[in-house]
Amino acid sequence: MNFKRKDMQRILIVITVLIAAACSTATMNKKEATPEQKTIITSNPEGKGPLISLEFTKGKSFNYPLMAVWLEDSEGNYIQTLFVPVTIATGVFKYGKQEKNKWVSAPKRAPQTLPYWSHKRGIKASDGLYMPEPENPVSDAYSGATPVEGFILNAKADQELPAVFRVMFEINQNWDWNEYWTNNKYPDDENYKMSCQPALVYEARVDLTNLKESYRMKPVGHSHYSGKTGELFPDLSTITTALNIADSIVVRIR
Repeated sequence: MNFKRKDMQRILIVITVLIAAACSTATMNKKEATPEQKTIITSNPEGKGPLISLEFTKGKSFNYPLMAVWLEDSEGNYIQTLFVPVTIATGVFKYGKQEKNKWVSAPKRAPQTLPYWSHKRGIKASDGLYMPEPENPVSDAYSGATPVEGFILNAKADQELPAVFRVMFEINQNWDWNEYWTNNKYPDDENYKMSCQPALVYEARVDLTNLKESYRMKPVGHSHYSGKTGELFPDLSTITTALNIADSIVVRIR
C-alpha cells in the first residue's frame, strides 16, 4: 500500500512539472506574438483642421514601397496632401542614377510611381509631368523619410474639412511582376518596366456627422501602369501580390 502511494505521489509530481512547462511555453509563445513595431510619422502639426491618424500594417509582399496620403471631398475633388516620402516630394531618388558603376542620389523622373495622386494634385512640372521636381517640391510640412516598416501617420488637415470627405492612399512597389503584368508586356515603355503591377489606390469615406471609431481602407482600383494619365481603373482582377503589400490600413479621426 505504501509503495503504491509513493508511486502515485511521483506521478503527480511529474504531471505537475509537465503542466508547468506547458504553461511556461505558452506564455513564451504569447510574448513572441507581439504586435508589429510601427514608426510614428508626424505631418503638418501646425494645421488648423482635424487630426487624421492612419495606421499601416505591412503585409507579406511589403518590400520598401512608396506611397502618398491625401484628402478629397465627397465628389473626388483634391483638397490637400497629408504625406509623401521626401523622395517623391523632391523628385530626388536615393538610387537616382549610376555614376562610376555605383548608384548615387540624383533627380529622377518617375511618373509611374504614384500617378493617381500626382494628377489629382494637378501641379505640372517644367517637363510636363505631374510629379514634383527639385525646383518645385512638396513642402517639408507634408513629407518625411520613406517608411521601411509599418507606420502610424498623424497628420493635421490645413483647415476645417467638409462634413463628408475621403482619405486616399496610393502605394506602389517596383519590379513586382506577375503572370499578367510581365516584364515584356510593354517592352518600349521604360517607366512600366520599373513599375510592373501598377500603383494601388485605397479609400476611406468619413462622415463627421456620424463619426466612427475607425475606418478600414479598401482598395478601389489601380493607377495607369506607366503614369501617362490620372485614370483610376477599378478592375483589380489582374493584381496579385501588390494587394499584399499592406495587411491593413486603418484611419481614425481624432
